[in-house]
Amino acid sequence: MSIKTKIFAVALTALTLTGSVVATTSQAQAKPLGWGVGVGLGIATAAVVGSAIAASNAPYYNGYHRCGWAAQYNAFGQYVGRVRTCF
Repeated sequence: MSIKTKIFAVALTALTLTGSVVATTSQAQAKPLGWGVGVGLGIATAAVVGSAIAASNAPYYNGYHRCGWAAQYNAFGQYVGRVRTCF
């Protein structure tokens, strides 16, 4: 299971648990939305944004990216140009 899948599973679990707690502990009354909805939406938004930021970062090795330029050749062995590769 990849890290992105794990983060999504944890976020989905947290959202489900929060929704079930709110649904089971509140009474059915017609009144304005309170703090619970704002806190729940804030937690859900933070989980989604945090997982998106974590998924978009490239890996670091000892604090640095290991990237460089490598020669690129076509099928006939002729030099085509350079391409940036990270390893």
